[in-house]
Amino acid sequence: MKKAMLAFAFLFAVGTPAQQPGSLTFTTFEAPGAGTGDYQGTIGLGVNTAGAIAGYYVDEGFVYHGFVRAADGRITTFDAPGAGTANSQGTTAKSINVAGTIAGYYRDTNSVYHGFVRGAGGTLTTFDVPGGGTVSYEGTVPYSINAAGAVTGYYSDASSVYHGFVRGTDGTIARFDVPGAGTSANQGTAAFSINAAGATTGNYIDASTVYHGFVRAADGTITTFDVPGAGTGPYQGALPASINSTGAIAGSYSDASAVEHGFVRDADGTITTFGIPGASTSAESIDAAGAIAGEFTDSGDVNYGYVRTSNGAIITFRAPGSGQRANTGTGPTGISNTGAVAGFYLDRGSVYHGFLLTR
Repeated sequence: MKKAMLAFAFLFAVGTPAQQPGSLTFTTFEAPGAGTGDYQGTIGLGVNTAGAIAGYYVDEGFVYHGFVRAADGRITTFDAPGAGTANSQGTTAKSINVAGTIAGYYRDTNSVYHGFVRGAGGTLTTFDVPGGGTVSYEGTVPYSINAAGAVTGYYSDASSVYHGFVRGTDGTIARFDVPGAGTSANQGTAAFSINAAGATTGNYIDASTVYHGFVRAADGTITTFDVPGAGTGPYQGALPASINSTGAIAGSYSDASAVEHGFVRDADGTITTFGIPGASTSAESIDAAGAIAGEFTDSGDVNYGYVRTSNGAIITFRAPGSGQRANTGTGPTGISNTGAVAGFYLDRGSVYHGFLLTR
């Protein structure tokens, strides 16, 4: 385990005056069994308020395996029953709640996706959403779990059309489609985040392959939205990523030039856009206070992390050891309600490593 003060990786701040970096600490980590070749290694994804991280690692055969890293640094690895053992098959842990319950998915020997929930004690339950396809790259893809244990995500049917779902704490599954969602292959509805109240957010892809945002309340009411400045061409538009306990949503949008920018949508529907000057900016996660973690890509295709504080200040950073050539760098993926940021970095040899950034 390596530690480095953020002072050695701090780049610059933009916007209103930002917190000084001296009190922030990077911890990097490797999951046992992680490969050390190109595009192998350890990828942190979700982080909870206790500081536990869920994610996956890629072994030397390019098989995926889940892991949970406890707050004390202990790492436990696991595989879902039925997970495949060929290239790009295996287990991916996506999200972890305050109780330490993890939601994610696995790809079987036929590369079909299936969902799972893993309790803090290690008990793992698998599930499939009715209507999910049963051939390669179809099936059930959970993305997020809330404090109560409800899970949201999407499933791909036999025609490769996406549909949203929420799996309740009792295991019952509600499926939904956003009005206006397309019905051809690679169109439809995808949910990516669920908050404590059971509200979900994500995007729908219309018949012209344009992306739009939505928020679905716990009672099933769906509100759609577009971000000002978003493009209206194929593969452009709004990409909501995360919803917090107040109902604020963070995400990204692609403009008419296919450049990404961040946005935050308050519970009242007010949308504020932001970005790093001269860079493509994506937002990945928002905490209860409204702080957002994400990444930006410079003109040389190098990735860096940032935290946008609740007052709009942006602090940018680079994980120690991250590469500074094209398609390498730092990728924050989650922020907890204590402000801890989890993610991964790709070193100059294109190997993945996990990190935790704390105050």
